Amino acid sequence: MGFWGNWRREGVRQFDSVGASYSVQLTKRNPVVSLAKQGADRGHLRVNLSWRMRSSDVDDFTTRRRRSSTSGGGLLRHPSKLFRPEMPSPQGQAMVNVDLDLACMYELNSGARGVVQPLGNFLGDINSPPYIKLSGDDRFGSGSGETVYINMDHRDEFKRLLIFVYIYDGTPAFDRTQAIVTLYPSSGPRVEIRLDERAPEARSCAVVMIENIKGEITVRREVKYVYGFQSELDRLYGWGLQWG
Repeated sequence: MGFWGNWRREGVRQFDSVGASYSVQLTKRNPVVSLAKQGADRGHLRVNLSWRMRSSDVDDFTTRRRRSSTSGGGLLRHPSKLFRPEMPSPQGQAMVNVDLDLACMYELNSGARGVVQPLGNFLGDINSPPYIKLSGDDRFGSGSGETVYINMDHRDEFKRLLIFVYIYDGTPAFDRTQAIVTLYPSSGPRVEIRLDERAPEARSCAVVMIENIKGEITVRREVKYVYGFQSELDRLYGWGLQWG
């Protein structure tokens, strides 16, 4: 196994132990935290996206299923329903199929700009520019989710990094997935940003901006929803990339 495999296996375990007992939540009232001031602007910064269906949605869906099977229009009165495919109920909140992708637009002090994302297999590199690496594409919202690793030992080469999430496939439903983006620095508390605001038709969300401001690395909550994809976020923040 190469260096990247060993680093990933051992490094993730190390990150999991750092700041595991407490966290800082970035909110509208408290949107900014400095990594430099807590000595966390070195080593590897792990940015994780995790999501799952809200339990209330699952409970509502299960309840409707039970009611439909025990009502007067059940199988005993209409035995033909046994051979008929069940149609989803249009009432209330039903289960949704959502595939969230974690990505990062970067701008280096050298002027280089680009994106690290699952689409197009732009997975980046942790030891060479842009010093950002995507772990892979999680299509099912598993416990590990998706992770971007940022090599903060090269922080002086960063100008700004925009962490964003987009729904490539499935229903636009950010507010129903309990999505959380968590930053695990090399020291100090983890930083959480929750994507729980109502944006029924939004396809993408700019989550957090990591900036190098006069040598100080700061993390600023964005949580700005757009109805398009990467190109719309690009226009919003003036990145100037060409999108296919």
